[in-house]
Amino acid sequence: MALQDIYKKASLVMKPAAMKEGKLYSQQPHSGDGDFTFSRANGVQTRINKHGLIEVVADNTPRLSYELDDNGNVSECPTLLLEPSRTNLLERSEEFDNSYWTKSRSSITANQTTSPYGTNTADKLIDSTDNNTHLAFRSLTVSTSDAYTFSCFLKKGSLDKAFLAFDSTASQSVVFDLTNGSVESEGTGVTSSSIIEYPNEWYKCSFTHTPTSTTRLYRIGTYNGNISYAGTGTDFVYLFGAQVEVGSYPTSYIPTSGIAETRAQDDFENSFTGLTGTAATIFLDFETKGLDGNFRRLFAVHDSVTSDGIYLGIYSTNTIAFFGIDGGAGLPDVKDTVSFNERNKLVLSFDGIGNYKYSLNGSLQTGTYIGTSRQYDEIGRGNVIGGASNNIKINQISVFDEALSDSELTELTS
Repeated sequence: MALQDIYKKASLVMKPAAMKEGKLYSQQPHSGDGDFTFSRANGVQTRINKHGLIEVVADNTPRLSYELDDNGNVSECPTLLLEPSRTNLLERSEEFDNSYWTKSRSSITANQTTSPYGTNTADKLIDSTDNNTHLAFRSLTVSTSDAYTFSCFLKKGSLDKAFLAFDSTASQSVVFDLTNGSVESEGTGVTSSSIIEYPNEWYKCSFTHTPTSTTRLYRIGTYNGNISYAGTGTDFVYLFGAQVEVGSYPTSYIPTSGIAETRAQDDFENSFTGLTGTAATIFLDFETKGLDGNFRRLFAVHDSVTSDGIYLGIYSTNTIAFFGIDGGAGLPDVKDTVSFNERNKLVLSFDGIGNYKYSLNGSLQTGTYIGTSRQYDEIGRGNVIGGASNNIKINQISVFDEALSDSELTELTS
């Protein structure tokens, strides 16, 4: 059966396209019964709009964010961006000329070029004539038991390389090439690093580390063949939007202007009446970034009467998809490899009499379970699943009021 014919059988289809405050609309059913309620209050949050620019999104409004490819080109369709709560610990993320940032053998000139907002709000970091490092930095008190991710938007000026660091030695720095969009070198103590191209020659540069002492110097510096060099007093790079957050990967930009700011967790759910029996199929087209800690939930279907649910999450320290019944006997834990930072297609089907099948990226698996009387009538995340949630980008959710065939399951996920 053709893919479009399979979707016609669905009781609910949600592809991120239309929303308003507190609401995410589904394409099926047309009655509106498939629409999701959405919440994310008391925070500062951003998305990438259809022009590839960063923009602030109001509380309780779904973030339909557009993906950027390896060349900074904007995708045609948005994804639903769902992130855990994170805090930008840097209190002035854009005002590098402010005394909050210490300038060491460098100077800052504010508002010198178009920023990732699309406004003239990005600063210039200029070296001095000293034969040494040239940087701006901020000292933070941190925990030695947590991973921290430091990110900043950088753009080449007269210099085409820059570095980020978490201390005062060159060995604890990451050098980024702002011409070809690559990580040139990665210092001691860095767990991972990345560089992502944005429009207008901007790059979001980041690295993750676990501090070995409770005070760290988060530094942004110019680079001219070495971290320490004899400057000209005029060479420079552009910078914008610095962020330090607790976590093993960078999340969306959280702007600050005098205090640390927190983005609250994104939650959405639907009490769906389209499932009339205990047989059902749930399809999820998604991407996730990684794992913070142990098991982190991504998505669930739930029985509002028994409080049992089937959960999708990232489990342990591996790239693992996980399903299970909360609260007792039922579907056994099913573990399978998923890919971080790549699109995954997952479908789970159960027939209501003790048999289930699932397909992840075209690989069909089968099994049995007990507790056949459950009727799943809530889907989403938030109150549906509770607990700690992880980052996920959703391209599509489809729910079917039947157990699909093997060929249909494979077709959906191939």
